[in-house]
Amino acid sequence: MVVVDDLDDDQLLRYSRHILLDDIGVEGQRRIVRGHALVIGAGGLGSPALLYLASAGVGTITLADHDTVDRTNLQRQIAHTDARVGWPKVTSAAATVAAINPEVRVRPMQQRADAALLNAWVAEADVVLDCSDNFATRHAVNAACVAHRKPLVSGAAIGFDGQISVWDSRGEDHPCYACVFPPDAGMEEVRCATMGVFAPLVGIIGTMQAAEALKLLAGIGTSLAGRLQMLDGRTLEWTEIRVGREAACPVCGKRH
Repeated sequence: MVVVDDLDDDQLLRYSRHILLDDIGVEGQRRIVRGHALVIGAGGLGSPALLYLASAGVGTITLADHDTVDRTNLQRQIAHTDARVGWPKVTSAAATVAAINPEVRVRPMQQRADAALLNAWVAEADVVLDCSDNFATRHAVNAACVAHRKPLVSGAAIGFDGQISVWDSRGEDHPCYACVFPPDAGMEEVRCATMGVFAPLVGIIGTMQAAEALKLLAGIGTSLAGRLQMLDGRTLEWTEIRVGREAACPVCGKRH
């Protein structure tokens, strides 16, 4: 067996199209294989994000979701199948990952992500992907990422509207999620169950979350930190706004 910088011959073949990219190469792929991603949510956003992280070879993926697969999920949550209705989403998604890339270690956590659990999970991860669907979880994930200085890739999608950004408190000028969406702002909660969601939209945003996470793990390119991108699914037009850190932010302000 040939081993190059800790990648064996099977891995060199499996990830050859990444290795051919000058920006990634053997060293970048080695970082990906050694990486640990925490994915919060195994639904519409989490499904494509998880599958691309796994196919790209992220060594360890902690996947947290308390829910079970429902038939209404199948319109967009591509990690699940009709035969797995009633299964825990984390178990279903882990089975899909195993079929794509059996060398990836998935740690399924069928639990609601509360502050105590997030504190432990985030501390172990190299990058965190927030694929949840509610503000309470997003703020809890953000607080844990700020506390542990871990980069957070956050996505959201409802109706035909999607958004994505990277909140990376390792940079002194980078905002956190709470700088732009304050916890006390009283944001109206909107759910797919009442508003609906365009199926490919979660695929687009979730796939971009995987791309940002892989870039961070491999140490390549420029992340979306400091930029919030919004997609209108009706026209497929992107809008980008620059966002800055709030000195009075209740989450990251004191840290800086």
